[in-house]
Amino acid sequence: MAGIARMDTVAIDCPDPEALARFYAAVLGWETIRIDEDGGWVTITDGKSTPLSFQRVEGHRPPDWPSPERSQQFHLDFQVDDIDKAEAEVLALGAVKHDHQPVGPYDGFRVYLDPAGHPFCLCFGD
Repeated sequence: MAGIARMDTVAIDCPDPEALARFYAAVLGWETIRIDEDGGWVTITDGKSTPLSFQRVEGHRPPDWPSPERSQQFHLDFQVDDIDKAEAEVLALGAVKHDHQPVGPYDGFRVYLDPAGHPFCLCFGD
């Protein structure tokens, strides 16, 4: 089935687009391909996947997951081969391991917060 459109980018609100772009570029090994003149929009990509863009929002309030008042709104999942090694690397880049770590039938992930407070997961296993 043909769609109406094609995915162009995933845009993430944040207070400092350049800083958050550097964080995710380091996590993914991607490059910055666009920085607007005022630094209010930054895009990173590997040239094959859907790019990630970061846009400045004054007064940005990060999600407060798992609170329903300010839910996570979205989150990114990243598959890793060695969860402990990946955890040490994202923490060194400025991520924080979230206090809330869900347990249940699927426990093949850990939850972190990026430097702007957005949740993301490192996923491991089959």
